[in-house]
Amino acid sequence: MSSRMNIFQQAPEVVKAMMGVETSLKKGGLESELVELVKVRASQINGCAFCIHMHVTDALKAGESDMRLLLLNGWRESSFFSDRERAALAWTETLTTVSETGAPDEDYKLLESLFSEKEIAYLTLLVGTINLWNRVQIGTRAIHPAQ
Repeated sequence: MSSRMNIFQQAPEVVKAMMGVETSLKKGGLESELVELVKVRASQINGCAFCIHMHVTDALKAGESDMRLLLLNGWRESSFFSDRERAALAWTETLTTVSETGAPDEDYKLLESLFSEKEIAYLTLLVGTINLWNRVQIGTRAIHPAQ
C-alpha cells in the first residue's frame, strides 16, 4: 500500500489547528493512560493502523502494560480495567459508532457517575478528535513507521 498524500504538507494550517486542539485536550485533567486507551480503542474500531501504531507506542512509553493493550478489544470481559476506564471506553465506542448507537442515555449516565462535567466535555472532544484523525489517516492511506 502506498500513501495517497501527506496531509501535513498539503494542509499545514489545518493540521496546526488540530495540533492545537490536541494540546488543549491535555489540559482537561484526564489521566494520560485513559487518553491513550481511548485513542487506541477508537482507532481499533475504525481500523486505523497508523493511529493504532502511534497510540500503542505512546501508551507503552507512558508505562501502559502490554497485557492491557492486548486485552483492550475485550475490555468488557477483562478485570484489568477500572470502572472509570470502562465508562470512558463505552463512551468511546458509542460515539465512534454513533450512527448505530445514537449515544444512549445509559452510557451518558454512567459517565456522570464517574466523571465531572468538564471531564465529560474533554472526553467527548477527545473521542471526536481521534475519530477525525482516524478518518484523515485512513483516507490518505497514511503508513505507520516500520519497526
